[in-house]
Amino acid sequence: MNRSPVQVRFSALMDANKTVKKTFPVLQMGCVACAMRIEKTIKKQAGVINVSVNFATATATVEYQSAIISPQDMRDAVQDAGYDMITDEDDEDHSSGIKNILWAALLSLPVFVIGMFFMDMPYANVIMWVFSTPVLFLWGRKFFLNAWKQAKHHAVTMDTLVALSTSAAYMFSVFNTLFPRFWTERGVHPHVYFEAAAVIITFILLGRFLEEKAKARTSLAIKKLMGLQPKTVTVVNCEDGKVSHAQISVEKITAGTVILAHPGEKIAADGTVVEGSSYVDESMLSGEPVPVAKQQGDKVFAGAINQKGSFVYEAVKTGKNTLLAQIISMVQDAQNTKAPVQKLVDRIIGIFVPAVMGIAVLSFVVWLIFGGDRGFTNGLLAFVTTLIIACPCALGLATPAAIIAGTGKCAEKGILVKDAESIEMAKKINAIALDKTGTLTEGRPTVTDILWLNDDNSKKNILYSLEKHSEHPLAEAITDYFDGLSPVTIEDFESLTGEGIKGMIDGQLYYAGNHNLLLKNNISVGEHLVEEVNRLSKQLKTVIWFADERDVIAIIAIADKIRETSKTAVRQFQSANIEVYMLTGDNEATASAIAASLGIGNYKAGMLPQEKAIFVKQLQSEGKVVAMVGDGINDSAALAQADLSIAMGKGSDIAIDVANMTIISPDLTKIMEAINLSARTVRTIRQNLFWAFIYNFIGIPVAAGILYPFTGFLLNPMIAGIAMALSSVSVIGNSLRSFFIH
Repeated sequence: MNRSPVQVRFSALMDANKTVKKTFPVLQMGCVACAMRIEKTIKKQAGVINVSVNFATATATVEYQSAIISPQDMRDAVQDAGYDMITDEDDEDHSSGIKNILWAALLSLPVFVIGMFFMDMPYANVIMWVFSTPVLFLWGRKFFLNAWKQAKHHAVTMDTLVALSTSAAYMFSVFNTLFPRFWTERGVHPHVYFEAAAVIITFILLGRFLEEKAKARTSLAIKKLMGLQPKTVTVVNCEDGKVSHAQISVEKITAGTVILAHPGEKIAADGTVVEGSSYVDESMLSGEPVPVAKQQGDKVFAGAINQKGSFVYEAVKTGKNTLLAQIISMVQDAQNTKAPVQKLVDRIIGIFVPAVMGIAVLSFVVWLIFGGDRGFTNGLLAFVTTLIIACPCALGLATPAAIIAGTGKCAEKGILVKDAESIEMAKKINAIALDKTGTLTEGRPTVTDILWLNDDNSKKNILYSLEKHSEHPLAEAITDYFDGLSPVTIEDFESLTGEGIKGMIDGQLYYAGNHNLLLKNNISVGEHLVEEVNRLSKQLKTVIWFADERDVIAIIAIADKIRETSKTAVRQFQSANIEVYMLTGDNEATASAIAASLGIGNYKAGMLPQEKAIFVKQLQSEGKVVAMVGDGINDSAALAQADLSIAMGKGSDIAIDVANMTIISPDLTKIMEAINLSARTVRTIRQNLFWAFIYNFIGIPVAAGILYPFTGFLLNPMIAGIAMALSSVSVIGNSLRSFFIH
């Protein structure tokens, strides 16, 4: 069918406005200033809506209009700025890094030994010159190439500092090797610093290698999750009444594929057990260490590990739609976001490198003026050492390293965090609002008691058949209880809103519902039954009356059981001075009884979804930082309103989409774990920032020579190189210590 010009223009407009969000690996970043440079470069491109470059993960997360700009366009811009961005995972090559370090170390060793112990041996300077040249300009060439590319764009990064400092030491040494008389005629010994230049390059290469390894360690949780995905599966085929098995790759699984799970195998897709039974280890998904029993009709999830039994399951969700894939995606997204404190750090780093270059030049000038005979030499050393010791990388890694480690640890515990801001927010919570059904309770009503009058249960088929016709949530509990009975024919079935149901069977009218239904139809209720019902009600059970036109036949007690962990979780919140509120649509009596049993003093009954959101807003107006915990669609408005929204993972997709955090298991004590991990993450960020600032605050003045007038101490450039390399590694090491070293 031909489209009109208006339709064509509208379609083109819609395509132009279509946004895509992708994460790309970024290469050749030497420091956080590089990340900021790449972020600005991509952000300037037409069609780019938002971009976040994470130095710790070496990735760029870009939201862009695919009709205006392509990944290759962005890559071209990044390459023009002196870096590279991978749009195809197969392009990346990691093999050269360790070779560069080994060659640089091999050639630097004789330079170091001669420079430190055999300076007076024949041709010492020439030998050091020969050995140090390939270290700088072959194995360390990327520092100079990147610095030149940045200079063309009027930008400076850590590579600029390395290139300036080592080239200054190298050129000064070359001059002194070729023209030593220039200094000897002036009564100054012509020192050379080939060993400093070569060893600095080697140590920075080694430091960055260790930094990459440490950064990879912080993302270990992601790698573990990815390792849960199997490569092949055994599918079950049934043709012409014959059952056969075949091995296929996991990529070929589609919804409806029937799969056999052998003992010890990983589940390949989210699905439903259709035959057999076993215990399944879901610990990597939910954080729960105890294997879960699975039998016909139960759900299984990709990434879980089957234990000793075998079973057959039908795939429902595959590939990127599985719970495991969503967990991996959510953790990656969280690790690529920036915490609010990082924005301040980024602004500091933006002026850090130019400021360091200014200090280095100033120190050289001061030495030149006031340094006497050794003013030039010491000034050059101070210039080189100041440039080398300054490390914006430690500052830039302080926050993302802690965030990556923290979110990874949360994932191990079955806690999914949507973004870095949520990590910071969780520790500030001082009030928590808890939905009742499905959160504090199991959300699945079950029959707990049945009292048949005169012990006559001959009419259980009638009760089962009546409830089979009802759409009330409690009806399902009764039909599940009597599952397997044969239904009988019901005539004139009617649902009585707010009261119950009725229907005609073999000319006899039967009722199932509440006490008001019986009173309204003049059905006699004995006092002993009323007492029994009161007793059951005090146990937080809902009672259904089953009767014919004259007498009560049975009373059925139904309860939505309180989760075993709910009372413990409430006590944990209260011990942490977090005010606890229970919100429910249930009646006052039920709400009061459940709140009392859990030790919750503040509760609201009979609440509509919008009223829950209004209540959260009211708490916020009182100055409280509020977390909302829920699992259903009716909680989504309150979740959106809260400062921190937490969804229970067994709940609705809408609640999970809205939430800042998702608890995969129904265990409420995980919330306190999340709050504690949040506090630990924030504490680690502060520790990292403190040490990074202190390192630079002390190191830069010492490198400039501030101690020399008092102690005669001038920092060796090689020591500065070691310190700079270790500063970044120490920040990442502290993050790993906080979360992964026990």
